[in-house]
Amino acid sequence: MDAITLAENQKQSKGFLAKKGMMAILVVGATVIMILLVSTFWFLRKKMKGRRRQNKMLYNSRPSVTWLQDSPGAKEHDESRTNFELQFFDLNTIAAATNNFSSKNELGCGGFGSVYKGQLSNGQEIVVKNLSKDSGQGKEEFKNEATLIAKLQHVNLVRLLGCCITEEENMLVYEYLSNKSLDSFIFDETKKSLLDWRKRFEIIVGIARGILYLHEDSRLRIIHRDLKASNVLLDAKMFPKISDFGLVRIFRGNQMEGNTNRVVGTYGYMSPEYAMEGLFSTKSDVYSFGVLLLEIITGRKNSTYYREGPSISLVGNVWNLWEEGKALDIIDPSLEKSYPTDEVLSHIQIGLLCVQESVTDRPTMLTIIFMLGNNSTLPFPKRPAFISKTTHKSEDLSSSGEGLLSVNNVTVTVLQPR
Repeated sequence: MDAITLAENQKQSKGFLAKKGMMAILVVGATVIMILLVSTFWFLRKKMKGRRRQNKMLYNSRPSVTWLQDSPGAKEHDESRTNFELQFFDLNTIAAATNNFSSKNELGCGGFGSVYKGQLSNGQEIVVKNLSKDSGQGKEEFKNEATLIAKLQHVNLVRLLGCCITEEENMLVYEYLSNKSLDSFIFDETKKSLLDWRKRFEIIVGIARGILYLHEDSRLRIIHRDLKASNVLLDAKMFPKISDFGLVRIFRGNQMEGNTNRVVGTYGYMSPEYAMEGLFSTKSDVYSFGVLLLEIITGRKNSTYYREGPSISLVGNVWNLWEEGKALDIIDPSLEKSYPTDEVLSHIQIGLLCVQESVTDRPTMLTIIFMLGNNSTLPFPKRPAFISKTTHKSEDLSSSGEGLLSVNNVTVTVLQPR
């Protein structure tokens, strides 16, 4: 009995030890797994904290919008900086970039100053707009407005890189677009053939989106007041960007319209309420967009028709042909009928809706973009403004680009189109 009991006890002891060993293995395994999990969590957390710390350091180290008054040395545009920052260029940098404002670098001259092409020492091409002393804008006002414009970020707006402020002059520095302005294509008998209907349609939509951003999608409501073919620039891929914000007016809060005693703009693009009463609103830009749309479709300048016809404008000519059911006769011949007829006719109708005389009758830019992208039934346009003219004062503009123009017997100041 003792031998049997001893054997059973030994058997039980071995079983207990085996169970104990198994438990130890499980405990050790669980501990190792727990340590691995904790280590992994700690490592990932430390890595994330490191990234956050690095990002915070980068954020805090970014330069803010600063104005370096007459700082020595060239302060040139740095492509690594954030989009909304405005760079201040000293005069030496601008002079060097433009070959001391050489006539060979001059791209044009308008009522608000000369425009030059330049190249910074880092190879970046720029456009410098030297604003006229007659602009009547103080340095602080200019600085604040330039800062605001620099914050406008949209693919269909030319980017303002910076500015230069001296005792004598104020200058704006923009990005350079290789294909220059839209008017150099649609009004050129050779180049206009490079713009088929599909490309013209894309340009029209791009311009509309840029205006919509200014009117409704930016932080403030902005009225451009000088929309025209020469103020739409094209990049290497013929992508349109609105430029020249020298006449913009900014609406704050719930402001919807404004007025001015000094009506300044470009002949043929000004809405009737602006030209005659100095009233401007988003619908003023809509009117200008309508004229520009008709110019893109016809390949003709609105001002050209003022000079050629005895008493009719481009808008008036399009309206008359539209009423007669002959709107297709006005389409640019260089398109060679390689366009969808219904689509082009609807775009002509949209253009006529934009140039209606009554402000309330004109659509908003949001509605225009909807109409451009849909085949919905369009309202019939009412008779547009400025169908006829009574004078030819536009040919008497001074060399500075400014002159007197009688529109419906009201005298205003106009800028000669570049």
